[in-house]
Amino acid sequence: MPLILLVDDEPSQRQALRRVLEARDYKVAEASGVQEAETHYNLAEFDLIVTELKLAGASGAELIRSASPVPVIVMTNYASLRSAVDSMKAGAVDYLAKPCSDEDLLNVVTAALPRQGRADDSNKQPMELTRQFFQGQCPTLQKLDEQIQKVARTDSTVLIQGETGTGKELTARRVHTLSRRNGRPLVTLNCAAIPESLIESELFGYEKGAFTGATSNRMGLIEAANGGTLFLDEIGELPQSAQARLLRFIQEGEIRQIGAVSSKTVDVRLICATHRDLSTLASRNEFRRDLFYRINVLSLTIPPLRQRTKDIVAMAQWFAEALAVKLDIQHRPLSTNAITAVTQNPWPGNVRELEHAIERGLVMAEGDYIEVHDMGLTTPGNSHEPPLSIISGGTPEIDTDDAAAADEELSLEDYFMRFVLEHQDSMSETQLAQKLGVSRKCLWERRQRFGLPRSQQVKRGHR
Repeated sequence: MPLILLVDDEPSQRQALRRVLEARDYKVAEASGVQEAETHYNLAEFDLIVTELKLAGASGAELIRSASPVPVIVMTNYASLRSAVDSMKAGAVDYLAKPCSDEDLLNVVTAALPRQGRADDSNKQPMELTRQFFQGQCPTLQKLDEQIQKVARTDSTVLIQGETGTGKELTARRVHTLSRRNGRPLVTLNCAAIPESLIESELFGYEKGAFTGATSNRMGLIEAANGGTLFLDEIGELPQSAQARLLRFIQEGEIRQIGAVSSKTVDVRLICATHRDLSTLASRNEFRRDLFYRINVLSLTIPPLRQRTKDIVAMAQWFAEALAVKLDIQHRPLSTNAITAVTQNPWPGNVRELEHAIERGLVMAEGDYIEVHDMGLTTPGNSHEPPLSIISGGTPEIDTDDAAAADEELSLEDYFMRFVLEHQDSMSETQLAQKLGVSRKCLWERRQRFGLPRSQQVKRGHR
């Protein structure tokens, strides 16, 4: 049964909405304002939030950020095109002008709840990618994950360093997920994506009348992350003025909204990330030295994809499967040549570049497999690397001499059949499966599909 939270400072309005929703068997909770909603409830437990826009204290629009990814429907007695546009830009799933008919309310709620289900499905991709990312075979990555698990047990500030596209946000999410704060929000901000004139108001919020255009109180991202984690990506791009205010927050655990005369105490775990050398920037006075020391308490360094050669094939396969579902197109595996190109490409854009190459390949492919030219990559010339199979995500360890004998244009199925026929008289089923990077069950299933019965002579020899 869907659980809906109604937020309105007029009890009569809440009761009217509640009667309509409960008549449709929805479970309903109430709050008179944003503060009460955040104090009395765990917003993540709700399937949908319906809020009045104009509330005493914080605006109902603040719930859009603090409740994310729970969908929020905004209702108001003061409807205007501007408020509707602003609400939708902030992330509201729909907007209703009061008074509205029971039918209109139920139609919007019914539409928003399936939308929540689709959002949850889409969120599986980053969650699955996180799992895929940290379950690789790269020794450096395995060591990183061990460090993450240690770091997650504390509330200390973390600095994540790595090239663009290596997975710094995934790392921050894993730290948060493994921490005691995982039931509270993870709020993210890319410091390079916000204009310098707006960064302080985004972080600290402001009071009504603090400056031209400040027509209502607005909660900052630090306060929105209270009890949880704040992730500041590309902190090396943070303006000097905001660095000073951030330093006070780290030192004192307090923030002051722009235009406010008093401070608020907050409980926020800070994670920062950058692709730049902050130590060098600090030595050139381009980044506050004292802030650098404050955020560089626990440091995590993510290896670039070119150092994760053992993981690239499995990751490429996962992207091919996940993106086919996301794009609602036919899933195609990578051809032998495409796999070789993927493993030998330097990937300066790292995981993000790999993902985009696989997406391009899925969209452009016309045959049964993703080819090198579909991904926009260059075919490796005179490569001595063995062709790799991505059957069941494995990375086979096939001798180079055997691989060199394979035709470059062999499909994965042809290569599978040839390898099995050539080696089944000298290898057990377990050895064949290990070489192909698949399970014994998968090997048996493919034998049945391709009509490759096990040699009776070998069966007797391996009893």
